[in-house]
Amino acid sequence: MSAEPGVRLGPDEVPSEQRGVQYRYHRDLFPALHDWESTERAIVAFTGEEGPRGLLGLDQMGHFGPQGCDLVADTVVTAAGEGGPGGATVDLCELGSGFGGALRYTVDRLTSCGITVRQAYGVDLVAEHCEVSGRISRAQGRAGMTEICASATAVPLPDASLDVVMVTGSMPHFPEPGDVMREAARLLRPGGLLVLTEEVSLTPGDQTPSPAFRETHPHGVFFTTPLADRLDQLDRAGFADVVRRDLTDWAVALLADRLKVVRIFRGSVASIYGSESADLIRDTLTAAREEYLAGRLLPALFTARRS
Repeated sequence: MSAEPGVRLGPDEVPSEQRGVQYRYHRDLFPALHDWESTERAIVAFTGEEGPRGLLGLDQMGHFGPQGCDLVADTVVTAAGEGGPGGATVDLCELGSGFGGALRYTVDRLTSCGITVRQAYGVDLVAEHCEVSGRISRAQGRAGMTEICASATAVPLPDASLDVVMVTGSMPHFPEPGDVMREAARLLRPGGLLVLTEEVSLTPGDQTPSPAFRETHPHGVFFTTPLADRLDQLDRAGFADVVRRDLTDWAVALLADRLKVVRIFRGSVASIYGSESADLIRDTLTAAREEYLAGRLLPALFTARRS
């Protein structure tokens, strides 16, 4: 695939097996997004809104939807108010940005809170995701956003070039999360901020999620990490001031609300994304919520500073 304007191709050593696995999974989940122009018209007709907020968070924002992006953006705003690197002007990237919905939403949220995003980079392994994201960004007139097709462990950006690195729910898609943490540290300026939402990626110990969870979150696409290992990965990467916020109660309530939306508007969601996608969205959110309630997964928000 040739690079679209605003889309960079990363190193040739992008792991082709994971690229294919992630592409097929997300293609099955949201095939309509690959015909973005038609899908956008249907979404606008349904919601009456344009841009990321009009999508109800059902397209590209993971299990936590726009509310998870709000957590990330609010953390960046707080850090800027405390004199963090970049202050009210930041360069940021999202690792595992997919179709770019979470990144665009977060940039808009930051802008509304008085934070200027000078450059925003979306890094994703799958070239097709980057191509679709680039088309959406250009259609919305986003000149300061660049899609980079690359592994999250080998991002073609200079050392110490960013103020913020964020991951909004993509941690389970990284087979080598420790390498991702090291790459995030390389990209950040001293004192730079790492923000992670752990949606279905963190376990309390060595136990694994249930077989029912694996029906919608298959092995090879979703990887989990014990909490102790995640803390060790952050420490080895050189991060300090690591804070984990337990989101269990918040996430259980949030997914219940999101499921209500899916069920109430099931016909409309199916008309936009297709019946199979609508049912898979419902089943995916249901399975995650059950794991939270059982304590087999630990939804969390991590923040850390590059030493």
